[in-house]
This record gives sequence, C-alpha cells and structure tokens, in this order.
Amino acid sequence: MTTPDQRPAVVLLHSSMSSRSQWAALMTEHAARYRFVALDLLGYGKAPFPVAATHADFALAHEVEAVRTMLASELGDNEPFHLVGHSYGGATALQLARRLPGRVLSLALFEPVAFHLLEATDPARIEIAAVIAGIEGAATPAAATRAFLDYWNGAGAFDAMPAPLRERFAAQIAKVRLDFVALMNEPSTLHDMTALDVPALVLSGSAAPVSTRAVAARLAAALPRARTVQTPGGHMAPVTHAADVNRAITAFLDELVSNLGVNPKIGHELVRDNG
Repeated sequence: MTTPDQRPAVVLLHSSMSSRSQWAALMTEHAARYRFVALDLLGYGKAPFPVAATHADFALAHEVEAVRTMLASELGDNEPFHLVGHSYGGATALQLARRLPGRVLSLALFEPVAFHLLEATDPARIEIAAVIAGIEGAATPAAATRAFLDYWNGAGAFDAMPAPLRERFAAQIAKVRLDFVALMNEPSTLHDMTALDVPALVLSGSAAPVSTRAVAARLAAALPRARTVQTPGGHMAPVTHAADVNRAITAFLDELVSNLGVNPKIGHELVRDNG
C-alpha cells in the first residue's frame, strides 16, 4: 500500500503574462516539506484560452472555476490547502478562498491586483485605469504589451528585451486584456474580504507602483487575520527578488504548519495565527 503524502499541500497561482514555472525556485528548494501544486491560469502556459461569449463577459469566476477543475485532479476530495498568489493570481486566490472557505488554510498574496477593491475616485484606481486605457487603445499587440510591461517594470523594459521574448509576450496580450476586464468588473468589495477569516500574509515590494501598494494596504486592513511584509523589488519581485519573497512565504507557512501539526488534514479549525 502506498503511504499517503504527508506534506502540506500548497497551491500556487502566478501573475498575468507568466505561467506556473514562475514558482520553480520555490518548489525546488522546499519540495521536501511541501507538496506544491502550481497551476497555469487560463491562457497562460499550457492552459487553454478562456471561452466567453464576448470580451466583456469574462470574469474572475471563470478563472476560479478553471482552477477548481484543475485542483480536483491534484488534491483529494475536500482536502485543505494553503494558497499562494501573485498579482492576477493573487486576485484569483481571493475569489477561490471565498468559494472554498472550508478548505483554504491560509493566504499568502504578493500584491494581488484586486483593483475592484479600490473606490472609483481613488488615485490608485485612476492610475491603473489610465494604464488599461493605454493597452486598450494601442494600435498593435506590441504597443499594448509595451504599455503593460513598462508600467510594471519601468520605461523601456519592453524594448530592451530580445525580439523572441517581445514576440512571446505580445502573443499573450489578448489574455491580459481579459484579466483587466475581470478585475475591474469583479463585484466583491472590501467588506466581502472580511469574511476570509484565515491567517493571511500580504506582501508588497518596496518599489511597487501606487496602484498595487494601495490594494495591498486596504486588503491587509480588511482581512481579519492579516500581517504584512515588504520585500525588496517592485511588483515583479517574486521573479526579480525570488529569494526574498520565497523566504517570507515559507516562513509564514512554516509557522502555520508547525501549529497545525505534520498533517494539515487534521482540520481547518485548528489553524492558529500568532501575528
């Protein structure tokens, strides 16, 4: 008889214009302690492009349902898990946690781009709305991709990339557009986030843009059991400063798993937050 895997399950959701390979270093370095389940979000990596009636119909609910389908083949029925997300993956993680309140043991979120949590008059939301307008109004996929990547990585970032990389990113801009549609039209509010009563770690980069720092701050204040950590780097710190970000995530998980015991299947209600 095969011995059941006793490692705690940790589900990993990546950012827009990325894939599950974003978490390669985290998985490689900590596989002895954790059973990582890294998933490709719709339209990225090996996941299919989403099917929606129109551009405007795409919603985070579609992304969440796709994740739930993938998890059904990766985890046992009703098996609890820790949930980690970056950027668009972080915004998706919030909605997944709302759908599976009895299974998500904890949340570790690096700058979730849940812009729907910001008021329409918030300068941070106005800033990201201008970025979206630039992407939507761009004449070519390359121009739209330049507007997207330069916002997150600094002016000139796109043009400094090798041509094959520019082409690969430009091929993904159609899904990025859908990601923004889903994010800006999501109806859940900060009040809805107060129901996520699990230990939460909200991370941000010291050089992050106003838009994501604002979301992180407001979300951390709304979540009942949140703590915050700032790492070096900007919004893409999970890639550019992976060691710093991964250290913070695993320290958070190590503490929780220590409180849970070796096997997290013992029950969601036993999680303790020492923050």
